[in-house]
Amino acid sequence: MDAKSSKAGAGRESVLVWFREDLRLQDNPALAHAVESGASVVPVFVWAPQEEGEWAPGAASRWWLHHSLAALDGGLQARGLRLIVREGASLAVLRALVKETGAAAVFWNRRYDPSAVARDTGIKRALMDEGVEVRSFNGTLLHAPTGVVNQSGGPYRVFTPFWRQLESRPVREETVLAEGVLRGPDRWPESVALGTLGLLPDKNWAEGFAKEWEPGERGAQAALEHFLAATVQKYGEGRDRPDRRGTSRLSPHLHFGEISAVQVYHAVKANGGPGAARYLSEIGWREFAQHLLFHFPRTPTEPLRDEFARFPWRRDEVALRCWCRGRTGYPIVDAAMRELWQTGWMHNRARMIVASFLVKHLRISWVEGARWFWDTLVDADLANNTLGWQWSAGCGADAAPYFRIFNPVLQGRKFDPDGAYVRRFVPELARLPVRFIHAPWEASASLLAAAGVRLGVDYPQPCVDHAQARAEALAAFAGRGATGPARVANGAEDGA
Repeated sequence: MDAKSSKAGAGRESVLVWFREDLRLQDNPALAHAVESGASVVPVFVWAPQEEGEWAPGAASRWWLHHSLAALDGGLQARGLRLIVREGASLAVLRALVKETGAAAVFWNRRYDPSAVARDTGIKRALMDEGVEVRSFNGTLLHAPTGVVNQSGGPYRVFTPFWRQLESRPVREETVLAEGVLRGPDRWPESVALGTLGLLPDKNWAEGFAKEWEPGERGAQAALEHFLAATVQKYGEGRDRPDRRGTSRLSPHLHFGEISAVQVYHAVKANGGPGAARYLSEIGWREFAQHLLFHFPRTPTEPLRDEFARFPWRRDEVALRCWCRGRTGYPIVDAAMRELWQTGWMHNRARMIVASFLVKHLRISWVEGARWFWDTLVDADLANNTLGWQWSAGCGADAAPYFRIFNPVLQGRKFDPDGAYVRRFVPELARLPVRFIHAPWEASASLLAAAGVRLGVDYPQPCVDHAQARAEALAAFAGRGATGPARVANGAEDGA
């Protein structure tokens, strides 16, 4: 979708700017070009979850979206504009607004996920056929996936050469929005109230989210400033410690476009140092994820590596429920799953641990994990989610080998050595000594009693035996078959 127009823009009265996953004012190419055109600007958001297929925003994402849209509207109003919110089919809504405002053009920043590419291509063609100028821009990535190919002219499937090519390319400068009050229409079209979209939960299960996050452009800038001031120089050392704030926590802001990858890239690059270089490679992984999803659109539900298409994943609703609820009996796994439920986010090291546990210890399909993350993460991003889960399952690009099976006890002791992470999210174990915080079943009965822990009552016994589950996973992933997990919670039978 190149930025081509169907007619000249000179003298047009107004431009619709269609906001999607670019909920910011600064470094927003579509908005900046609309303002520079001299036309009045009508910002628009269309709530059309039916167009996203099975990947419509999950519950946690909808909570974030509500607050991000409110913040965007506030920022626009401070500049003399307002956000027009509509619900319905995107093309029908845009057509109606073109008619109501007399707009001669519609601008937007591109999305690169499969459903959006197909939809946007159709909308662009339909509007241009009706004489409306349409321009689309890359406001999402450092480089559009259409222009990044390997030496054979095809898409990359390995990260290192992909990132090497991107590092050799210049990154565009930030787009600067004109200062002062911006020109809006003389008469504003009607907008539905944000609350009518039903984005917020009926029950306040998201109460903990507000204590952790500030959705919107201001919150994104504050997170970036904190990262640059306090974290980036030690990023290489602290990024694997879930008990500390060693990461940027920018992922939800990046997903909703409250800050752009270009803004983050230039700010971190200017900061310099080994930590900065390490973090920029993580921005590279985000680019790689989008690259893979764009070129392999089937991968949200199908493995990239065809040999995994018939892998004998188990179906076990009891075990899956224990994993979702943080009741597996492995403290580091349970802490991570409870962090997700309470805050809408999970530390990246913890994501790898819980994903490995689901697909290797329980041998439940990575698709089940991806769907749970999709509904519960405030930073749920189809490209990142797909790449991460396929990496853990060994069936994607640059994937972890099948024999890499995390030992949850050793992972806990290595990356949460004092047990602070477990104590925060699994408070029933808080009084256990460090020696046993990651393996409470190893503690004596008297020590458990002194800590107020009754295994199987206050906190579950391990739902599988690590050694046997590992052996069976190795056999299954090596293609030799397996008999089932060593022990499943509540005595449930193997569901294979």
